[in-house]
Amino acid sequence: MSAQAFHFSRETPPDSMFSDVQALNKFSDEQFGQLAHYVFEFMTEPSKSSRLMSQLDDFAAENGVGAGALKNVFKSLLSVPNSALKKSLSNTQVKEDLVNLGLSEEKAEYFSEQWKTNLVALSRSALGQTLMVNQLLDMEWKFGVTAASSELDKVGNTFLQLKLVINTGNGVTNSYMELTLPQFYSFLHEMEKAKASLEYLS
Repeated sequence: MSAQAFHFSRETPPDSMFSDVQALNKFSDEQFGQLAHYVFEFMTEPSKSSRLMSQLDDFAAENGVGAGALKNVFKSLLSVPNSALKKSLSNTQVKEDLVNLGLSEEKAEYFSEQWKTNLVALSRSALGQTLMVNQLLDMEWKFGVTAASSELDKVGNTFLQLKLVINTGNGVTNSYMELTLPQFYSFLHEMEKAKASLEYLS
């Protein structure tokens, strides 16, 4: 295995992850789409993990796949967007990583498009979980404009970088998020809805 640089991980992933991701190529596009849907559903609503377990059991039974093997494959697939979210990776970087892990070009393209579509919901969910568990001490933000990018259509795009200072109970940590302007407005709208709900309930 040649040493391949990955965006989502500093180290080369374990061999088991390569074989898990390559096993996904055996699924039809429809089956793979279903698994991708479960990944993003779980990431946006992690509190409903029991629902995920029954969904995977049903999927395994319906498609004649071993439930244990399917869970390993699912965990490996899930770890890519999980890390990508923490590192603010673009859909192009997510696709590159999946292809480098051995996923077919078509499936990697589909998954990265789903990643792009779900990104605001995922960021919101991750932030919500962070704020539910920890205390937000301070927030800083700055705007920037993409000056150079491997993707030509990204040049000149405005983006917003958020820095959240959070008290985890074991000390203070900084959490970073990068959002495009449309993502930021969508995020802001959701935060306003959450604030209105809290005011209504209090």
